[in-house]
Amino acid sequence: MNPIKIIIAGPRGRMGREAVNLVTNTEHFELTAVLDHKFDGMMLSDLEGFQSIANVPIYTDIDICLQKIEADVLIDLTTPEAGPHHVRTALNYNVRPVVGTTGFSKEELQEFEELCKQKELGCIIAPNFAIGAVLMMKFSQLAAKYFQDVEIVEMHHDKKLDAPSGTAVKTAEMIAAVREAKKQGHPNEKETIQGARGAEYDGMHIHSVRLPGLIAHQQVMFGSDGQSLTIRHDSFNRASFMSGVKVAVETVMKHNGFVYGLENILD
Repeated sequence: MNPIKIIIAGPRGRMGREAVNLVTNTEHFELTAVLDHKFDGMMLSDLEGFQSIANVPIYTDIDICLQKIEADVLIDLTTPEAGPHHVRTALNYNVRPVVGTTGFSKEELQEFEELCKQKELGCIIAPNFAIGAVLMMKFSQLAAKYFQDVEIVEMHHDKKLDAPSGTAVKTAEMIAAVREAKKQGHPNEKETIQGARGAEYDGMHIHSVRLPGLIAHQQVMFGSDGQSLTIRHDSFNRASFMSGVKVAVETVMKHNGFVYGLENILD
């Protein structure tokens, strides 16, 4: 079997470094280049922490990279500002994106879905690549059929750029698909400090915690007469996301269409 040729965007980030390790240590994957916002023209092995990775060039311009480098998949682990451009460009060069960047708008997701149809290519965008987090979302959707009152608390490191997290938003969307919209709390509830009840989605409240020392954590809390149910997932390091990245790369090569959420490709 020919190896899957992969470009990684954002190789020096916390997630990017884990992805480089995944690709270089997976027999049927091949890292052909990386995209960074600096170090153009250098080799990845020139950078601290990557000395053992040979013959992998660094590009700062995705168009030039895709014109010069053969690739099947682009793994994008960058920012909400760079991610949309990377997805569009990759699809236009017939390269299949696997995206862990969050913060895309609904309009951007619709645009990517249309582009995938036009190009007959696969694209997977996953708010969370941890298999356990995906199961947490699926279990929460199941529970929401029986518990209408629910609040989401997501907790991340203080360097995270978006709030609420993509995982929290995706969880709320999945719950809303099976739950009748309901505004929670006392009908005359009044916030004595603005924002005390967090964000609101379809009547549910989402609370975002940002603290150093955290990685990625979420609990979905359900309440009913005389009982409560809490479904929680914790990622203690970024290696926890790599099993999902591997599954997404393997799946996107066989899939022609747009997928938002890893739960849609898991049996």
